[in-house]
Amino acid sequence: MTHRRRRPVLVLTNPCDVTADVVLRILAHRRATVVRLDPGTDLHTGASLTASFRTGDQRGTLRTRSRTLDLTEVGAVWVRRASPYEGPVDLDGQERRFAASQTVWGAGGILASLPGAHYVNHPWANRAAEHKPAQLSAAQRFGFAVPDTLITNDPQEARDFVARRPTGAVYKPVWNTPYSVDGEPRAVWVREVGSQEITDAVRACPHMFQARVPKAFDVRVTAVGDRLFGVRIDSPDLDWRRRQDLMTCTPIAVPEPVARSVVRYLGHFRLVFGAFDFAVTSDGGWSFLECNPNGQWAWQPPGTTDGIAHALADELLRGPDA
Repeated sequence: MTHRRRRPVLVLTNPCDVTADVVLRILAHRRATVVRLDPGTDLHTGASLTASFRTGDQRGTLRTRSRTLDLTEVGAVWVRRASPYEGPVDLDGQERRFAASQTVWGAGGILASLPGAHYVNHPWANRAAEHKPAQLSAAQRFGFAVPDTLITNDPQEARDFVARRPTGAVYKPVWNTPYSVDGEPRAVWVREVGSQEITDAVRACPHMFQARVPKAFDVRVTAVGDRLFGVRIDSPDLDWRRRQDLMTCTPIAVPEPVARSVVRYLGHFRLVFGAFDFAVTSDGGWSFLECNPNGQWAWQPPGTTDGIAHALADELLRGPDA
């Protein structure tokens, strides 16, 4: 593949991101200039970020322990899994919260505003696409089959909805909020729910209930631009993420109507990358469940993982957006 320009690639992620490492090895093989930054921590441990704005001119510099980067030269930004902006560890209370907030709006704003850089994905596009109601609205608009879904904080509405689902219903959180019990982190998995289980505690916040799809298997479709990588997932669990050691994954072709809807969905949210989850019934129907705009993908079969990694490397070396 011929690349028009070999401008530097800026990768925003934490130092333990082994998924990013897969792509960085490919970029190194292609002799690309890559700068890796974890802004939530590095800017408090020696890195510095500067931006200046004048009429008709914008400039910026990133200095890390090993590199100095002219931000006007950045060709692409890969927004991966950066650490949260929590402020310097040597500050306490209000001062640390103030520093963390200023970093979000200052450094985060600079890194999201590099002129012409090609973002995979832009952080603001990621944020817009993470809202489950927005996902479902876009999915039904662009031709996906969507299970009957209710998001409510009204207990009676929830009970009535669940009771009317002939194939049963499931509960899933609208956001993967960190949760712990006795100090131990716990995941909130998708699970079946009966109307008798729904209490007035639902009033505390919106809850998401969905008709249970009588699926034969799950599918993950990883999209990088218009390149789609489908994997069939067979698992004994309703939520295959719960025990990934028990699931099996095999490549699967993506039906053309689904592929068209994926591309339209990505365009709507201005995404380059998306990890789509589907439930597939025995008669071949694909039901949209969600799209993670920054989902993990290196757990898939080696051939699929390699294809995704090379597709991402191609995107990052594509050059600045027009």
